[in-house]
Amino acid sequence: MTDGVTQARELLDAAARRLRDAAVPDEALGEYVEPKPVLGIRREPTMRSLGRVWRVGALLVGSSVETGGRVWATGTITRVTEPGRAQFQSVSAETRRAYRAAAVRGHFAAGDTVNHGAREVPLDDSLVDGDGALFVDGDVPMVRWSPTAATAVPLADYLADRVGLLVDPPAGATD
Repeated sequence: MTDGVTQARELLDAAARRLRDAAVPDEALGEYVEPKPVLGIRREPTMRSLGRVWRVGALLVGSSVETGGRVWATGTITRVTEPGRAQFQSVSAETRRAYRAAAVRGHFAAGDTVNHGAREVPLDDSLVDGDGALFVDGDVPMVRWSPTAATAVPLADYLADRVGLLVDPPAGATD
């Protein structure tokens, strides 16, 4: 394991400790599951809980026993509310409604935020010169907002800024 990967692990662990110590609210991490038909009968999609995470910009940092010490690249975000009935206004609206319905069927708490479709980022040597949101350039862990973004910032600076905003939000941000 390179120094950059070790440094990334240490920075992410320190960020998780800081968020936990400040009692920053976390969010659910879920997996959208489309069950196979049973005896030819189609079953409705649901979301399966994978644990809890803190959303730190482009990264999800594990906050529970199931997710601790792990990180994901942010995927899709769904707020758990009653899905309502289909109105066929647009494909994107119906997709969001289907995600809300799956979250309700997955027994997530009303009002909770569920992150799904997130890709786990392995904290190993595959980060070196990687093309994902988190990678190591030389011996410096870096973050980019998306895999296609041309620019990246050092993980230390990124976490200091993003975690700082979560721990001590600006006045009016949470009102």
